[in-house]
Parts: sequence; structure tokens; C-alpha cells
Amino acid sequence: MGGKVKDGLTKLELKIMQVIWKQGPSGVTAVQEALDPPLAYTTVQTMLNILERKGKLKRRLLGRAYEYSAAVTESKAVSHAVRDLVDRMFGGSSEELVMSLIKNRQLDKATITRLTKKLAEEGADE
Repeated sequence: MGGKVKDGLTKLELKIMQVIWKQGPSGVTAVQEALDPPLAYTTVQTMLNILERKGKLKRRLLGRAYEYSAAVTESKAVSHAVRDLVDRMFGGSSEELVMSLIKNRQLDKATITRLTKKLAEEGADE
């Protein structure tokens, strides 16, 4: 029932995941040192445990401390976030998302032309 919330990442969770994706398997201290602004050790530890419970991270015991590694790829997390955004904000319509980007001047004609060309090239590969 609460799957949608469980699947999503908060802003802080995403920052922590980005550290793990960049550094690879890391302990609490390594993640803490990579965060800007810095967070308390216990906060980082709590967030890593939450991400592990959510299934976003895996952990293994090394000596007396856990090492955390990504259980989901960055591209899978991005794909989920975009799909969630389109569902929540644009009624599931990717076209509405693109029109919003155009209306807000975040996509201009030159960018659309370049993307159209890229799509045509990718289509030729299939």
C-alpha cells in the first residue's frame, strides 16, 4: 500500500546514494566525509540504515563496522524518479512534461532539434 513512498528517495537519501554511486562500497565515516555540508556521524549511520531497509543499499560486516554498497543503479533510481514525477505532476503524460519544459523556456528550439536528431539516429540503430 505505501510502496510509492518507500520507493522514492528524499533529498538527503539521494545525496547519500550519490556518494555511494561515486565512491563505491563505503563505511559510515567515508560517506560522512564526502557530504557537503557535513552531517553528524549518527545521522549518516541512521540514513544508511534507512536506505538499507528500503532496499536501496546492501551492507556487510567488515570487522566491527558495516560497509554499504548500492543495491540499485543510479540509472534505475533516476528512471523511477522521472516516472514518479510524470505520474504525480503530469497525470502520466510525458508529453505534458515536455510541454511544461518548453513553456518554462527550459527547452529551446535548438535543443529540440538536437534531441530530434539524436532520436532519429537511435531509431536507425534498431
